[in-house]
Amino acid sequence: MRVLPVGDSALLVEVSSGEEAQALHADLLRRRAAGELTAAEIVPAARTVLLDGVPEPSRAAARLAGIPIPGVPPRDGEPIEIPVRYDGPDLPEVAALWDVAPQEVGRIHAAAEFRVAFCGFAPGFGYLTGLPDRYHVPRRTTPRTAVPAGSVALAGPYTGVYPRSSPGGWQLIGSADTVLWDPARVPAALLVPGARVRFVPVGAG
Repeated sequence: MRVLPVGDSALLVEVSSGEEAQALHADLLRRRAAGELTAAEIVPAARTVLLDGVPEPSRAAARLAGIPIPGVPPRDGEPIEIPVRYDGPDLPEVAALWDVAPQEVGRIHAAAEFRVAFCGFAPGFGYLTGLPDRYHVPRRTTPRTAVPAGSVALAGPYTGVYPRSSPGGWQLIGSADTVLWDPARVPAALLVPGARVRFVPVGAG
């Protein structure tokens, strides 16, 4: 683990894996709730956790450098369910990569239990982990200039749902109508780091 200063009141903690980043994020949230840590924001990413709004960052960095990284905490609470139609244009390609029939892709994907590792790319977009290694797929060689909102997609170890239309190079396996980002909702993002997610097959596929 490496702790780096960022500006006047932020720290970036680098770890060696996504699992460690998730575990550290959960532990830092627990420490903040217990009054052991002061930070305005604690934001996970693929292999880092950013702490912003940290008073006396040098002292906090020294303390952080000495803490052990625990295991990822048990998943508690009811999962967020996202109904999905497994009708994506890249379904045949993903099926070929998985060496299964196209109709099996949805069954395998929906059987996994996902967790939001971190958020980014666009408001409401969560990077979800949970698929076994053998089902990780590469990004498309040629990205699309416009991916429809609600597209359920795969890239590397992650599953994501596009909250709005945007360019993208992920493999599209389905579509969903769930509103992922609503400024009138508190919080505006449906998916937040640490949340459990289940995909529920409906309709086509």
